[in-house]
Amino acid sequence: MDTTSENQGIGMGRVRVGRATIVAVLLAFIIFLCAQYYLQVQELQLLKKELQYEQVNQKITGFLNLFIAKVLKAEGEVSFEDRLKLENTIRDLNDRELLRLWEKFTQAQTVYEIQQSVKDLLQALVQKIYINK
Repeated sequence: MDTTSENQGIGMGRVRVGRATIVAVLLAFIIFLCAQYYLQVQELQLLKKELQYEQVNQKITGFLNLFIAKVLKAEGEVSFEDRLKLENTIRDLNDRELLRLWEKFTQAQTVYEIQQSVKDLLQALVQKIYINK
């Protein structure tokens, strides 16, 4: 009977070791999955930020194209519709600095003030473009 008890003890020990091994493997797998999930969340946040940058860039370049076509290349006075379109496009950027510079441009009285405000506005617009580094 002692031999049977010993065999049962050894068998139980093996079962315990087997269970502990399974628990350890499952725990390691869960930790691995958690780490992968964390990395995916980080990557998703980065992609969202890049998408926001791309959307801002598209709005800025859209305004720049419109400004060049309707203001800088204009052969006469800019129409009310075009001014309204430019105003709405700059407001759509939701940037206080750009809106302030736009208002400075639209309220300029002299040729010098207009030239300076155009330079300031264009410089600010270019500086707002996000470049992937």
